Amino acid sequence: MKPPCAARWLLAAAGAVGAVTIVACGLNVQAADLFLLTRTGQGRTLTLLVSDGGTIRCDGAAPKALSDPLLIRARVLAADLDGDARATLRILPGAGSVSSYAIKLQNGSIKFPDTAAQHRHELAEAELFAVQAAHGPCGLG
Repeated sequence: MKPPCAARWLLAAAGAVGAVTIVACGLNVQAADLFLLTRTGQGRTLTLLVSDGGTIRCDGAAPKALSDPLLIRARVLAADLDGDARATLRILPGAGSVSSYAIKLQNGSIKFPDTAAQHRHELAEAELFAVQAAHGPCGLG
């Protein structure tokens, strides 16, 4: 037995509202941030907010697209630094240090001077990423 015409219309309308609600909720989903990198020292301060969705915010500006290779490097870097972030790695600046880096990740943060990169590959990768992002998508070269 079919429901009356008005009841069918109400059921269809309720279904449509539910579908629109589900779709609308999905429109506000944003990709998680991979990390926030800040470089201080000689020269200008550099701040890079890297999103897993493939964008980068440079010094608080509007998001810019990251190339696929840089996005992959950012994801690998975030994974490589996760253990240090969980342990809240802090390396104090020593003689000859010019710049300092602070990187905030989902599970913690790390701070290190530029000179620490000669002993830790993942820190050298972070420095290289900062330079390449600044000169590439950020256009700060």
